[in-house]
Amino acid sequence: MSDLIETKIIEFPLHGNAQIGFIGVYENHPNLPFEVKRVFWTVQTPEEILRGRHAHRQTEQILIALQGIIRVTTESPDGKVEIFTLDHPSKGLYVPANSWHTMQYHNNAIQLVLASTAYDEADYIRDYANYKSYYGGK
Repeated sequence: MSDLIETKIIEFPLHGNAQIGFIGVYENHPNLPFEVKRVFWTVQTPEEILRGRHAHRQTEQILIALQGIIRVTTESPDGKVEIFTLDHPSKGLYVPANSWHTMQYHNNAIQLVLASTAYDEADYIRDYANYKSYYGGK
């Protein structure tokens, strides 16, 4: 698949200072690769739990650690595995459609997700063997 879209970090500016606090604004951000159709968040996930463990056929996402640390492992259809550490709300991880991804949360992490589509269970590939066969066993 030569037209693969890469997983990448997107920087979000924070406005303010340490004396008053910071605000991050994501509207009309020039580096968002899609229009946001859904926003959701994950809180109070125990550190021993591995979340995600799926891919999306159509949905693109940006994962942001609003608090704590989130370790994200991605695998592209061509088998490329990458590990990212989200540890500041000014960094978002763009996860393209068709990327298998898992997340592990540390330090009472709070995750915000910006998604390109509304929820649709049919968009999910939840079994890793099915994911591999869906992409021709690559």
